[in-house]
Amino acid sequence: MINRGISKLLCEQGHGDMIMIADAGFAIPPDIEVIDISLGENKPMVLEVAAELKKCFSVEKLIIAFETKNRNPAFFSAISSAFGHDMEVEMVEHKMLQEICRRKVTGVIRTGDFTAYGNVILVSGAGARWYCEK
Repeated sequence: MINRGISKLLCEQGHGDMIMIADAGFAIPPDIEVIDISLGENKPMVLEVAAELKKCFSVEKLIIAFETKNRNPAFFSAISSAFGHDMEVEMVEHKMLQEICRRKVTGVIRTGDFTAYGNVILVSGAGARWYCEK
């Protein structure tokens, strides 16, 4: 990861900690660390950021709003499988996603993505990188 803000955020994550990749319009609470990488309309996209994070960050669960699936099913399908097809996906109402962000998320990566409800919370976890003898 060459973005020093994102690299720092990822290095601070422990098992169960949460970060968010947010679209351009998500109402980010003022007291949460924001790494704003938006460059313009749809630059970069949430899916592009997820693809880069997958290379260096272990995720055990995604939290996505029901509205994402209902309003943008193709995006929902893509983001749900961005960290592997067997990734656990927790579905919540958009208001609950905002509440989880406010109470539990340690940092937000804000994109220029204009996909409606294009937000995802990543729950840090063991992932496939960890070795288990049995």
